[in-house]
Amino acid sequence: MPHILIVEDETIIRSALRRLLERNQYQVSEAGSVQEAQERFSIPNFDLVVSDLRLPGAPGTELIRLAEGKPVLIMTSYASLRSAVDSMKMGAVDYIAKPFDHDEMLQAVSRILRDRQAAKQIPNTSAGATAGRNSEKVADNSNGEIGIIGSCPSMLEMYSKIRKVAPTDSNVLIQGESGTGKELVARALHNLSKRAKAPLISVNCAAIPESLIESELFGHEKGAFTGASAGRAGLVEAADGGTLFLDEIGELPLEAQARLLRVLQEGEIRRVGSVQSQKVDVRLIAATHRDLKSLAKVGQFREDLYYRLHVIALKLPPLRERGSDVSEIAHSFLLRQCKRMDRNDLHFAPDAEQAIRHYPWPGNVRELENAIERAVILCESTSISAELLGIDFEPEALDDDNFLGLPTQASGNSHEPTEDLSLEDYFQHFVLEHQDHMTETELARKLGISRKCLWERRQRLGIPRRKTGATTD
Repeated sequence: MPHILIVEDETIIRSALRRLLERNQYQVSEAGSVQEAQERFSIPNFDLVVSDLRLPGAPGTELIRLAEGKPVLIMTSYASLRSAVDSMKMGAVDYIAKPFDHDEMLQAVSRILRDRQAAKQIPNTSAGATAGRNSEKVADNSNGEIGIIGSCPSMLEMYSKIRKVAPTDSNVLIQGESGTGKELVARALHNLSKRAKAPLISVNCAAIPESLIESELFGHEKGAFTGASAGRAGLVEAADGGTLFLDEIGELPLEAQARLLRVLQEGEIRRVGSVQSQKVDVRLIAATHRDLKSLAKVGQFREDLYYRLHVIALKLPPLRERGSDVSEIAHSFLLRQCKRMDRNDLHFAPDAEQAIRHYPWPGNVRELENAIERAVILCESTSISAELLGIDFEPEALDDDNFLGLPTQASGNSHEPTEDLSLEDYFQHFVLEHQDHMTETELARKLGISRKCLWERRQRLGIPRRKTGATTD
């Protein structure tokens, strides 16, 4: 069981974080300052140190030296993000901005511990190879330096593109549904690039308030706005020499898009409130689940920025289109969770295997990981059933040749999916064509799904329910 040290002077935050980690099968110790941590513990014996940046006495960055190579995760507020980036340059493994949600913290802790374990298992064949690939951050799986599990044709093509694109400085746009692993692709591109030793600064554009996004990205001068009591560098400047990853770039306000375009065109930034520009050397990787070209046509995204970003486009397939990869990923997650929770006797029951293969996984890899973690926690025997996965799956409606339970030729329905229609296109086409004369129950039965699943897909695809007598049950 991994042993984690929390160093946080706020008692409420420290206690809450301890309870969160202990509920997720981590052993936890805590201290209120660097001095207390030194006096009570041998810091290098921990698997991970999670510390606030600002502490009474010595700052949290002092733990980087005291940990003697063990990973240190720095917690900070958005107002101190620049200092957090500085701490990464000092050797912190990552930073997380306050306030953070539980899933965000657990994902960060899991990833850091997983990457460190993988780094231990990678043979150090030569200093040059290690430096070139930044192998400390490479996951241990079948695609070594890529760090992504899966071997379906679309993913093999993706790996090939990553290897070709990574050594260049070209901008990259990663497209795909939420939960497909766009950040993993960004990390692979950075780790395989000549910038691997420099910082990879990741920013979720949807997570920062619109009023702060320009200041956070580009910095500001003293007095630029109310509360700007001192000048501060932004995250673009912090990524100088390295890689800037902008996740959910479709949420970036138009004003910030204009500033970002200048970075790409001129290689320079100007802080908010400043009249002077400064040069930066940044490689941009952006990701989105939205159709930026369509947004550009309606004026919600700058067309010139879109074409600057669209130098290289990588499209991640959703999990439901990756065939047998879903089983491989599921077994990898099961192994990981068993190790975390010290349970080596678990396996998937046949109905769970079938559910994993055939369920469409609208939340993609993220949903699959959460389902397996929940199942491992709740499982009281050695076999994980489909029920424990907590997914809306009806096995009688599916067979091996019918991936989503859509009507097949045997049903006598003439509206079959073709090579020109994706599964979601077919679902939308079928519902719109038949909802006038079918109830929701009949629609769900024909599609081989439950009414709940039908409702969820309506919401996700934006298909309104017709308010007619035919559709009320």
